[in-house]
Amino acid sequence: MKKYSRRKILQFLGRAGAASMLMSSGTLLASCKTTKTKEVEAEVAELIEQPVEAVDDFISIFKGINPIEIDEVVMAEGLNYNIIVKWDDPINDEDTFGYNNDYLAFIPLDPENKDDGLLWVNHEYMSPMFVSGYTGGEEEERTKEQVIKEQYSVGGSIIRVKRGDDGKWKMVKGDRYNRRLNGLTKIPFAWHESIAGADYAVGTFANCSGGVTPWGTILTAEENYHAFYGETDYSDPEWKKKVEGSARLGWDQFFDHPPEHYGWIVEVDVVTGTARKLVALGRCAHECATIHVAKDGRLVVYTGDDANDQCLYKFISAVPGSLEIGKLYVANIEKGEWVSLDYVEQPVLRDKFSGQTEILIRLREAAALVGGTPLARPEDIDIDPISKDVFVSLTNNVPKGDFYGSILKIVEDNEDKTSLTFKSETFLAGGEETGFACPDNMAFDLKGNLWFTSDISGSKMNQDPYLAFKNNGLFVVPTTGAQAGKVIQVMSAPTDAEFTGPFFSPDGKTLFLSVQHPGERSMSLTELSSNWPDGGDSLPRSSVIAVEGKLIEALNGVV
Repeated sequence: MKKYSRRKILQFLGRAGAASMLMSSGTLLASCKTTKTKEVEAEVAELIEQPVEAVDDFISIFKGINPIEIDEVVMAEGLNYNIIVKWDDPINDEDTFGYNNDYLAFIPLDPENKDDGLLWVNHEYMSPMFVSGYTGGEEEERTKEQVIKEQYSVGGSIIRVKRGDDGKWKMVKGDRYNRRLNGLTKIPFAWHESIAGADYAVGTFANCSGGVTPWGTILTAEENYHAFYGETDYSDPEWKKKVEGSARLGWDQFFDHPPEHYGWIVEVDVVTGTARKLVALGRCAHECATIHVAKDGRLVVYTGDDANDQCLYKFISAVPGSLEIGKLYVANIEKGEWVSLDYVEQPVLRDKFSGQTEILIRLREAAALVGGTPLARPEDIDIDPISKDVFVSLTNNVPKGDFYGSILKIVEDNEDKTSLTFKSETFLAGGEETGFACPDNMAFDLKGNLWFTSDISGSKMNQDPYLAFKNNGLFVVPTTGAQAGKVIQVMSAPTDAEFTGPFFSPDGKTLFLSVQHPGERSMSLTELSSNWPDGGDSLPRSSVIAVEGKLIEALNGVV
């Protein structure tokens, strides 16, 4: 392995930035943290000629952070951040930024300009207390106007962002591309039959994670849709009853929208703002939609159903470039097989359902009938750009005693991922030994390092069995160097919050990241559990941040 001098490493990382990393690793005394830059450089000078590992192994000289329980974004040395946009910020003359931002995707307007583009942001759900003022008190009467405010706060935002002269990413306020999709937006179904008697749905919500198509549109996943309008009780032949208590947020008391209109993957054109719901990918509590292009141009889309004992799915398009026609499969992990959910191919499905449309609507039932493997909340899915293996975060399954979750690795039997057989293994298991619990969203950087967030629920955070993990965090698993394969925490989220939607800029220098639901356990507007990001007595506000610094640049191999 090629060796570099300490001087070369300092030149690569930037002298002051490298010095701070060295200090955090314990190479220099902690007292140096308050020393002026010139004095730091003087103390480092005596180390300059000592040999160190190659640049690929530089990570061995930096140290992550320990779990922490404070109401701030805490970062490892070599990282910094700035806030791009916060809940309720105006984005144009009519619209404001939505609530509880989740998945992010950055699409350059010009492929030659990596510092200017459109940022898609999911808005998963809302807290009525903050958004509409409804607290659910026994004598409190809810109004239709309050529900409309709640409908507006979810869905997605499209904002133009640029890197400014000061090097920081900023939203371009009032830009012509800035717009909202929400719970009131009419969105057509991309399907040859109507869905529950209609060709379009009113609204998108429960938007969790997602993906980006080869042609630059966004796939946004409608996850826990049932909380808004409930779920149909399919034991009723006329589909007129709902599962008792499923509509937790109670919108169905004011708007009679069929549950079958939600729980889909939605494709959004960020340039025009148009959208459509992709019925062929099935209906469930979708967490994400990750696309791979096969050698013949067909599309392979992986999705997970984020609920206890639910399944992992793969869609293979029938023709190149289409997300409307193809076959959907469910994973049988024990056999290493993708099992068809096609009405024609499966007699057991023909005995239960009236046709392919009903199979797609009642996807969970169909998956169970053909032998899909129940998993521990399959959430985000990502594909390693180096090995091409598929990684699936399995957050947890508390009723089954799986408190900490794991990350599953799937190796398809052919590289273009159209095969119907695969091998799988646990890549990482959560727990105190590995230092993380409840893995959620993931992103690979340019060098194949795996970054992932944790999702310990607010009701369980800083309590047994999660006491050791403190607040939710951001973690990295290096692929090279002395710490290759080790889970290293590099960020900690504010009180009650989680990091979501990590997405790297094309040049690898910026990690766009959501800070979602700080203060979600607040008892009232005057008894707040978090005041992030504005501090003082201010309301907590979900925000999108741009994370940068020498640590990200070095891991990505960019300067």
